[in-house]
Amino acid sequence: MSSKNLKVMAAAVGAGALISGGALTMASNSWAEPETPGPVPTEEATIGETTTETVAPSTPTTSSVVPEITGPAALPPEQEGAL
Repeated sequence: MSSKNLKVMAAAVGAGALISGGALTMASNSWAEPETPGPVPTEEATIGETTTETVAPSTPTTSSVVPEITGPAALPPEQEGAL
């Protein structure tokens, strides 16, 4: 087989692969009508807010918080010489 015949055959195989790939792509796409949109909102818009009517407490529910540690914390033993 000559070099020219081999090139022509390779080009034909490549073109066939390209055409079959395009045909597969076209066949796999959905050509159906697009989905219809959901329900149309009404004139009265709602935001889904839940309201409950309660009376605020007269005193705070939590007391004043004081940290357990005062001042800088001690360094771990492996970092004491780093400063």
